[in-house]
Amino acid sequence: MGILDKHAALERHATLLLVCSLGVVTIGGIVEIAPLFWLENTIEDVEGVRPYSPLELAGRDIYVREGCYVCHSQMIRPMRDEVERYGHYSLAAESQYDHPHQWGSKRTGPDLARVGGRYSDEWHVDHLKDPQSVVPESVMPKYAYLEGNLLTGEHVDELLATHRMVGVPYTEEMIENARADFTVQVDPDGDWDALVERYPGAQVRNFDRQPGVSEMDALVAYLQVLGTMVDFSTFTPDASR
Repeated sequence: MGILDKHAALERHATLLLVCSLGVVTIGGIVEIAPLFWLENTIEDVEGVRPYSPLELAGRDIYVREGCYVCHSQMIRPMRDEVERYGHYSLAAESQYDHPHQWGSKRTGPDLARVGGRYSDEWHVDHLKDPQSVVPESVMPKYAYLEGNLLTGEHVDELLATHRMVGVPYTEEMIENARADFTVQVDPDGDWDALVERYPGAQVRNFDRQPGVSEMDALVAYLQVLGTMVDFSTFTPDASR
């Protein structure tokens, strides 16, 4: 009863309760934050993770512009039900070049961290044009207009340069060739060897099967790369982190 009586004293004195609450929060904050000052890097470098290609990056901007992140997170938490449904839990390294990142736990639709390669380009195009045609219970709006919005890639080099300013390791070569890489990624008959050399694993094809480079091409290219950069069959977490 003695301890309970002391606790009652806190409840009766607002100032004392405030001071003690601040003390507890301060101690907890120090315990959580202080160890970070002794870490050189909080993100484990993982083989295969690379900056987005110009087309993928343009598609990511469209993804953010249309508010896709409001209903679809890109964070698989290390819980059994999440891992069994979506795949390997998300790694910080997979989002190290995302500005802003798409992590979160609020989902109206499924998590998209591992959506790359799970569906065909045709499925994605049909789903974006008329979601209910492939998922009848979907509440997702239609994005058919993306197919008619053509892109020239006129400012894509500036987009890469801007991302380099915030730490994405785009080289001068990548920026100089950004517009050419942007165009050739949807042209399987073009000279895309240099693109794949700069962006290993970049998928080259006409994503929406329509002439020109559309916002649909860019968005599907972005969706198809999500979760494909890391080979989880060979990945071993660094136990020191």
